[in-house]
Amino acid sequence: MSKKKIIEVQGNAITILNELGVDYISLTDMLKSKDGDFFISDWLRNRNTVEFLGIWESVYNPDFNYGEFAIIKSQAGLNSYKLSVKEWVSKTNAIGLQAKAGRYGGTYAHSDIAFEFGMWISAEFKIYLIKEFKRLKEEESNRLNLEWNLQRTLSKINYRIHTDAIKQNIVPKLISSSQINFTYANEADLLNVALFGKTAKQWKEEASKNSVTEKKGNMRDEASIEQLVVLSNMESINALLIEQGLPQKDRLVQLNQVAIMQMKSLLANESLRKLGEE
Repeated sequence: MSKKKIIEVQGNAITILNELGVDYISLTDMLKSKDGDFFISDWLRNRNTVEFLGIWESVYNPDFNYGEFAIIKSQAGLNSYKLSVKEWVSKTNAIGLQAKAGRYGGTYAHSDIAFEFGMWISAEFKIYLIKEFKRLKEEESNRLNLEWNLQRTLSKINYRIHTDAIKQNIVPKLISSSQINFTYANEADLLNVALFGKTAKQWKEEASKNSVTEKKGNMRDEASIEQLVVLSNMESINALLIEQGLPQKDRLVQLNQVAIMQMKSLLANESLRKLGEE
């Protein structure tokens, strides 16, 4: 499945499709920046273009049809010679150019080839195209690094939880017998009681009476990062317990024990504490 990105070069939107990790840039969009009548077929019939495409395909495409390429190359540059992108692809098994129909219709080229095509628009256009493409790649790289660091931090957190599983330390309060016996129709409140020791309604009532705290929203908005991590884990555990057919009363007890164990573990985690302070 293609992933679409848009960059702007000299006031024109240029579409970039990423297919299996490979970027293809729209030559059709790029052509809008060209002064006068100019067609992709004009560029493709040029002998220098054909030689460049042939070299690129020979480097990156093991299935490139050299026999057909030799015929095309011998005819390139002649006034009577015409070649479309579809013909080029079908005859040579080329992978650097694509002619697409439908939603993202138009002619697309591998970024290497698109940069070469950019020179036919203008030298200035090529420079700005490369500049904007690099900027897009840097943004993607920074986002991936951020996601990787977050996943790495969460991985460390989960590892710490597992290694501390044998410790029975109380952080949330143990729920009372009356809380255990009370049936919570709302599953969200079941998790709230297991972790915070109160329902969302009880929290709101207490917050409204305390003018000093001036808390707004709901209890989860005021939760610490440690509580939110535990809450996320508890949601998955509760879903599993529901599938196992465990009564709500018993699930509440188990979830409260999970909350106690994991909160103590997380509060001792240096990495998570630093993350919460940033």
